[in-house]
Amino acid sequence: MKNKAEIGITGGIASGKSTASRYLQQQYNLILCDADIYAREAVEPGSEIWQTICDRYGSQISLPNGQLNRPKLGEIIFSNSQEREWLEGQIHPYVGDRFQGILDRASPTHRLVFSIPLLFEAKMTNLVQEVWVVYCLPQQQRERLMKRNNLSEEEAEARISSQMPLEQKCEKADRILDNSSTEADLLIQIDEAMASISL
Repeated sequence: MKNKAEIGITGGIASGKSTASRYLQQQYNLILCDADIYAREAVEPGSEIWQTICDRYGSQISLPNGQLNRPKLGEIIFSNSQEREWLEGQIHPYVGDRFQGILDRASPTHRLVFSIPLLFEAKMTNLVQEVWVVYCLPQQQRERLMKRNNLSEEEAEARISSQMPLEQKCEKADRILDNSSTEADLLIQIDEAMASISL
């Protein structure tokens, strides 16, 4: 049984968390546990949370195959902070329980990295030994998000501003990975961080 994961990776949307997490998994054989995957599980058609969301927003929120209409849901929650907080209140407990279940089942030899975009916002720092924040410049973050998700500048800004500012996350971090240069540079920083800690 493990009490905590070795590393919790967080940052801002489109700052490079996934790149860092995958590298730790592939290069160092850490077991990657991703909050985004558990958040999608939480709203699978037929689940209790899915039904609660559909009850709140009606047929507009559901696609013909029963999946949530994520673009429509995004329009709602990123334009109304109260609705976003309500939705997070449905999903965060489920995600936290999934992580806790992993820790409860893991043996002392398991080396875990938790990728949690809202690590601070969801108050899950107690699940990890070290918090690593992946940082990039605000303009880079906005441009990467616009390109990745095909968003307008206004849409991208709404998503970024819904999270704790990256600078504030950096203040709370045990380690900061600067992803404002190249991916190769980011990976070098991860190698240096891994060499400096005892896992």
